[in-house]
Amino acid sequence: MRAMIVVAASRGWLLHQMDVKNAFLHGELQEKVYLDQPPGYEDMSHPNYVCRLRKALYGLKQAREHGMTKLQSILSPLAFVCQM
Repeated sequence: MRAMIVVAASRGWLLHQMDVKNAFLHGELQEKVYLDQPPGYEDMSHPNYVCRLRKALYGLKQAREHGMTKLQSILSPLAFVCQM
């Protein structure tokens, strides 16, 4: 990583940084996924209600796939290639 920064600096290249550790948080779910009300956020007037997820959560089986799809939709127009 340091070598890449040195080369970029010596040649005057522009560098961009991006954190992909939380890319899964931006993946929008295509299928319907429900979960129980989280502890501390229960609606006592409707204890049997469930929550519908609109975005992927850490630990969700679909999170990686949807996160990569979102990342690919952002990077592809910039001529980057994402491989899963």
